[in-house]
Amino acid sequence: MSKGRTAIIVGAQWGDEGKGKIVDVLSEKFSIVARYAGGHNAGHTVIINGKRFVLQLVPCGVLREGCRSVIGNGVVLDPIAFLKEVSALRDAGVKVDGNLFVSNRAHVILPYHRMIELASENAPGRVKIGTTSRGIGPSYEDKAGRRGLRVTDLLDLNLLKKHIENACREKNMIAHALFNSEPLDADRMYSEYADASHKLAPFVCDTAVLLNRAIADGHSVMFEGAQGTMLDIDHGTYPFVTSSSATSGGAVIGTGVGPTAIDSVIGVSKAYCTRVGEGPFPTELFDSMGDQIRKKGNEFGAVTGRPRRCGWLDLPLLRYSGMINGTSWLVVTKLDVLDELAEIPVCVGFKVNGRETGEIPAEASCWNKIECIYKTMPGWRTPTQGITAMSKLPKAAREYLSFIEQESGGARIGMVSTGPGRDETMFTDEFSELMNSDVDAMSPAQERS
Repeated sequence: MSKGRTAIIVGAQWGDEGKGKIVDVLSEKFSIVARYAGGHNAGHTVIINGKRFVLQLVPCGVLREGCRSVIGNGVVLDPIAFLKEVSALRDAGVKVDGNLFVSNRAHVILPYHRMIELASENAPGRVKIGTTSRGIGPSYEDKAGRRGLRVTDLLDLNLLKKHIENACREKNMIAHALFNSEPLDADRMYSEYADASHKLAPFVCDTAVLLNRAIADGHSVMFEGAQGTMLDIDHGTYPFVTSSSATSGGAVIGTGVGPTAIDSVIGVSKAYCTRVGEGPFPTELFDSMGDQIRKKGNEFGAVTGRPRRCGWLDLPLLRYSGMINGTSWLVVTKLDVLDELAEIPVCVGFKVNGRETGEIPAEASCWNKIECIYKTMPGWRTPTQGITAMSKLPKAAREYLSFIEQESGGARIGMVSTGPGRDETMFTDEFSELMNSDVDAMSPAQERS
């Protein structure tokens, strides 16, 4: 039997690009969807037949009948949040039992992680990152510091009790000394998480074995990222980033599937840009146009409800994202948000200290010196929502997409989304053919060679 087809879905900007909907639409073509990074700070919104699902930890594939879902080792798991989400899905009639699997090597978020993060973020003199204060960063810190608790350890109640007692003793002292925080009760924490471990146990397995066997047996696997490229801990706008590898490379680390098993990378980008939290944003709009895009695009966090910062499409950023991820296909979402505009500026280059540059700066100070070079594209001023064929888009909209494709650094546009529903999506002929084929490699570069 030939190897199963694989693809990574990655955010090409600062997250919130609509990956949840795209994963949901494409999950029809895949046997398994595997989440590889982040925690329950990442909200994916999926609308099916008018019903809205907000998924935080559970991969979007769970909403597709016959598709299995995997939470990989690269994810940090809050057991209480996970069980709450599972309960809500069961209540909605979604079949999770037997279809959802959690890595025994994923690290666990405990209450002291939230305590430390919340206190740290609000400490006087601290540069605010704009975290969700859900314990994601401190959990990754403990993982890197080799003092974390994994899911497999959570299931060992003797080990769990000892770990919580030791950790609470240490974290309470640190939090009190640095932030004057109230101490956490280790006994109460143990009781709550021992109960959670029993309910979590049926979902737990070695997901690296599950995924590699599935691929070897010819099953197709889609890897689902969280956040976006510019929030990656290594390649993003540090320090205003997340705590994990949000780029395509994180799929390999976060699931235990080797890099030679990956066929293609699909980058998801809005037709404009948004960002949540602090940090640089060269094309950000501070006027009524930014408010108009925010309102039309419903740019508010699915998990936190925070208003997103809005701006024009940033092509230098998109080219950088394509390089870092090895993006072979591009998905453009929320094209319909621009329907009413007569003109659409697009950032085509940067100037730093008056000199043009094609590079994305590593230094945080350089971001504040960036001057955007814009090209103004004509708008189409006609509704696109609900259009499901590329040929039926207004000419100016097709030209806008063609310009993005030409300037994105080599990736081809495979899908365009013009609304939140599953059916408000269109495929290019070439991408549709590949998605419906049994070929292993999906890279257009390989197809053309």
